[in-house]
Amino acid sequence: MQDDSSTPNRNLPHAPARHRRRIGRHGRRLAVGAVAVLGLGLGGVVVTNLDDSPTPSPVSLDAQARAEAAARAKATDQADRSARGSATPATPESPRPTPTASPTATPSASPTAKPRPTATKASKATTKTTKSTAPKPDWVIPMAGATVTSCYGPRWGTLHAGIDFALPAGTPVRAASGGTVTKAGDVGDGYGISVVIDHGNGYLTHYAHLSTTRVSVGGKVSTGQTIGLEGSTGDSTGPHLHFEVHQGQMWKQIDPAPFLRARGIDVAC
Repeated sequence: MQDDSSTPNRNLPHAPARHRRRIGRHGRRLAVGAVAVLGLGLGGVVVTNLDDSPTPSPVSLDAQARAEAAARAKATDQADRSARGSATPATPESPRPTPTASPTATPSASPTAKPRPTATKASKATTKTTKSTAPKPDWVIPMAGATVTSCYGPRWGTLHAGIDFALPAGTPVRAASGGTVTKAGDVGDGYGISVVIDHGNGYLTHYAHLSTTRVSVGGKVSTGQTIGLEGSTGDSTGPHLHFEVHQGQMWKQIDPAPFLRARGIDVAC
């Protein structure tokens, strides 16, 4: 008879099976904490995921500390640079002044400088004042710049009773002094067109051989006023002025040369 001891008794009730106890979520968290506490002494933490989810990468506490220290050192260095920059600001190089930029280069740059009158303006002002204040002469030469062609005295067997002044025909003839016109025109006495002026001081002047007159009898004339134009009318051989001085009355001629010299007018006679 076979020994049935090695054969399991199928009829006997089965012994309860031993099953492994599954660790709950709470238990896993405690295990992770314990591992973290143990890992602090080794300078790192190893996270063990007991679940089936992907395991995260290990994080090194030394690397994080080094990163924070580097960031603090960088911030300190930047602060030092900023402090040095504000303490000693760079001074820009000033441009070199040009020769014309100097305020003393030109005298006109001074705000208190006053322009001085030029010598030309001063001389003009002096000349103008002299002209306005200088008295007008009482007597002038009847034809300024003329050539004397004949003086007072005997000529061709007769008396030449005046002085002849020659310039081109049409030259203005001026009154030797102021007075009243007593003759103006040709009266047929050989003098042609002539003018006689009574100066009211006992002397008369006669201007003969004119081409035309610019005054009339009874008119008043002033010293130097134009009374006619030079010509060659009457007993004349060419354009010239025959000038006479009468003393006291008409036809009492005297030598005009010493008479004019006594009044500041020199003639070549």
